Amino acid sequence: MPQGKPEYVPEDGLTTRERRNRPLVIVHTGPGKGKSTAAFGLALRAWNQGWPIGVFQFVKSAKWRIGEERALRVLGDSGEGGPVTWNKMGEGWSWIQRPGTEADHEADAREGWAQIKRDLAAETYRFYVLDEFTYPMKWGWIDVDDVLTALKDRPGAQHVVITGRDADPRLLELADLVTEMGKVKHPMDRGQKGQKGIEW
Repeated sequence: MPQGKPEYVPEDGLTTRERRNRPLVIVHTGPGKGKSTAAFGLALRAWNQGWPIGVFQFVKSAKWRIGEERALRVLGDSGEGGPVTWNKMGEGWSWIQRPGTEADHEADAREGWAQIKRDLAAETYRFYVLDEFTYPMKWGWIDVDDVLTALKDRPGAQHVVITGRDADPRLLELADLVTEMGKVKHPMDRGQKGQKGIEW
């Protein structure tokens, strides 16, 4: 298996092993498709390592049944790899304005973030997927500085991957790994809606 070799070795006083095993903050952003899909691919790797996984979805409705959720729940319950806990906040696509619902979405997002902070402090999981978490930060529901502080100060060896468009520049600066998904073409450009097996 090929191994990536760094372009330079910093003078940070860490051994190669210590540097290699540092916990990461990963951000998948940009207008293209695949941000959440890539995060769940990482979750599969974490499951294979036996790591406890916490998934927090900030926009998708609790009524939706997406393929990754079912697959990771089955895997988590199999006893073969790491356990998986799945949490959904919100009532669907929160950027669609519905009378009387925005305050509820904001409260849901704030409570979800409060739970994540508790879990980070307790080292509940080894791998976190904060799916579509950029949106409540962008909308001002969750304070970006509070997020940055919690991520910087998290104890242990907890990896965190955050997905969503329009990631705050301060989050990108903090992150260890940032991937921007660019869109070249998409079926929706031709009026085609999402379909089973591709979008969910």
